[in-house]
Amino acid sequence: MLLSRLTRPWAVAVCALPVVALLAAAGFAPLPFSLAQPGLTANVLGENRGTPVITISGAPVRTTSGQLRMTTIEATGPDQHVSLSDVIDSWFRTDRAVMPRDSVYPSGNSVKEIEQHNTEQMQESQDDATTAALNYLNLSDKKVKVTLTLADVGGPSAGLLFTLGIIDKLKGDGDGGDLTGGRVIAGTGTIGTDGTVGAVGGVALKTQAARRDGATVFLVPKAECSDAKSELPKGLRLVAVTSLKGAVSALEALESGKGSVPGC
Repeated sequence: MLLSRLTRPWAVAVCALPVVALLAAAGFAPLPFSLAQPGLTANVLGENRGTPVITISGAPVRTTSGQLRMTTIEATGPDQHVSLSDVIDSWFRTDRAVMPRDSVYPSGNSVKEIEQHNTEQMQESQDDATTAALNYLNLSDKKVKVTLTLADVGGPSAGLLFTLGIIDKLKGDGDGGDLTGGRVIAGTGTIGTDGTVGAVGGVALKTQAARRDGATVFLVPKAECSDAKSELPKGLRLVAVTSLKGAVSALEALESGKGSVPGC
């Protein structure tokens, strides 16, 4: 055997060559991961690209103050090359996350199919948000028409903020004030037609996006409190929610200084 006649240093070097080659190949080979970072936020009480996010007809609409900012993450595309060096670099950064690609995009789907899926999820989320808000306010969808418009955002995670925005525009806190109390409030969470708030992904990155854009309060699904606290920016208060009723009550308590505000 060749290796038996080599000196130890040379034998080690020869044995290391395949390992080095494998590492070099891995450094350039695409890996099944997506890299995520804090994304855009949008005030659902205001405009996005010159168009109101929430438009309501068939009922009086209030003039609101403060902001309700939905939050997002930005991830590398499903067909984008992610190398080992990219993963290692992101792994040690607090403003980046390494996520299995299948947890971000459905496995085996084309880019077009994924975009269509995300658009459908957003539309379903908007429909559920409208139903949840009108049910909460005891209003009929036959008399009140709500249109939600938010460009370049997909998925269901803005549901809670859409619902709160509709309620704030129609009722506020019920006593002439705003749900926001004039604050910049951000958050995330899906919404069911019955007002149930559901968990989403990327919460630790969304809190960073929220604080970057001026939020001081962040509404988070209670099940994701641990993730939200992991990289919590200074100056951002977490409010844990499980239902629409609880979220409204927490915002009213923040504004009045009375009542319970559930934290994480």
